[in-house]
Order: sequence, then C-alpha cells, then structure tokens
Amino acid sequence: MTHGTAPASPEPPAPPEQGGTPPRSTLVVTAHAGDFVWRAGGAIALAASRGEKVTVACLTFGERGESAKAWREGKKLEEIKAIRRAEAERAAATLGAEVRFFDAGDYPLTPTAELTDLLVAVYRDTQPDVVLTHPAEDPYNGDHPAAHRMALEARVLAQAIGYPGPGEIIGAPPVFFFEPHQPEMSGFRPEVLLDITEVWDTKRKAMECLGAQQHLWDYYTDLAVRRGVQLKRNAGPNLGLAHRTMAEAYMRPYPQIAKELA
Repeated sequence: MTHGTAPASPEPPAPPEQGGTPPRSTLVVTAHAGDFVWRAGGAIALAASRGEKVTVACLTFGERGESAKAWREGKKLEEIKAIRRAEAERAAATLGAEVRFFDAGDYPLTPTAELTDLLVAVYRDTQPDVVLTHPAEDPYNGDHPAAHRMALEARVLAQAIGYPGPGEIIGAPPVFFFEPHQPEMSGFRPEVLLDITEVWDTKRKAMECLGAQQHLWDYYTDLAVRRGVQLKRNAGPNLGLAHRTMAEAYMRPYPQIAKELA
C-alpha cells in the first residue's frame, strides 16, 4: 500500500562551528509532527537552554492520523501537511531545536531501506551524545513502533565503518524512550524522571503551537504534574524542589555506564 510521497532528503546541515569544542548534541527521532513536543519538549528545551544542539528528525507530518480537526474542516492532504509543518517549525523554534522533515507518509509509516539510510546520514551529521525516540510498543499507533525500529537500526548502522554513506561513524550514544500516550498499555515504566520545571513555560508555549491537536494541551500538562509528583517522591525531602515540580518520564533500553552508583 502506498499513499504518501517518497521520503524527502532532509535540509542541509548548518556549517560546523570554527574552533573550540562543539556543543553537546541531542537527536530526537519522532514519527509525527507533534510527538517531539508532547513527549520530549522539556528535555529539548533544557538541552537548548544549556547551549546544546538539538535536532529533530520528523518522519511524517501526522497528516492522516493525527490531524482530525483539519480533515473535519474540509482541508486537503497537501494543505494539512503544510499546516502541520508550520506548527512543528514554530514549536521547534520555541524549544530551541532544528527540525528536519522526511515526509514519509503516516498511517501507516512504512520502514524502508531508503528512509533508514537517510536517518543514518542524520546520525553521522549530528554526532549525537543522546538519542530520544519512541518505545517499542504502542498498540494504538503502529507508526510509533515503526519509528522506534528505524531509530535504533539507524543508530547501529551509523556506527558501522563499512556502512556506505557520507560522514564520520558515531559512537554509541545513550538512548531514552519518551513516554507514549497510554503508557499502561505500552509496557512503559518511568525509569528516568527528568525535572523540567525551569523550562515548563517554554514547553507549554511549544504545545500551544500545535493547534491541530489542541485537545492534548491539558492532557500533557496534567501528565507533567503527575510525573513531577513522582519525581519529588523519589528525590528525597531536602533537594529544594519547586512546590509544583514538572517532569517528563523516560525508559532506557541499554545499560547506564557509570563509575559510581548514584
């Protein structure tokens, strides 16, 4: 079944900085135009606030499966894509990230060798220190596991010196899975709780850029409150946390590397 356009080549990378140590780099691989905002907007804003480079690889615009409001208003496919692209660009700019679009077609997002190859090129170009993407399970949306599989496969291929393509091979950046919409049904455990209180207002502004999914604004605000309560419960009583701590939850598929337990 084919319904979308062929994956477009991502925008060319910005020129490298001259001299000095390059900033840390975060790569976010996301299925749809809104996913990176709801699930990882706080992590993105935190990294950007520290002067780090954040790149979002957005595989689809969510034009078919996550734009119901626009379809009900009678808009056409290409018009909806344009709306979702503009929303994602505004949200990414608000968070301080660069977003690259692949227009691979959603519902379903079909993994292909060509799309994986484009992701390998992004890994090698951005040289990420951290990777954020979807977890392996989501019984309500097959696009998310598809993006997950391609993100992990491309990470491995980007490390292989014999894999063809431009750019230098990468190391093995740690991967964090952001929280799916219905975590209980997706085998998600909140193994890492990230305090996003200082950038919460930024995340909320980015969420409000996504008018096509306005029904999710309050849901993800409430989720940040709940995860913040859990963060405080697990952080001990004397850390000076804000009365209303906001947080995001993540899972780790690979071992944490450490020289001491903390």
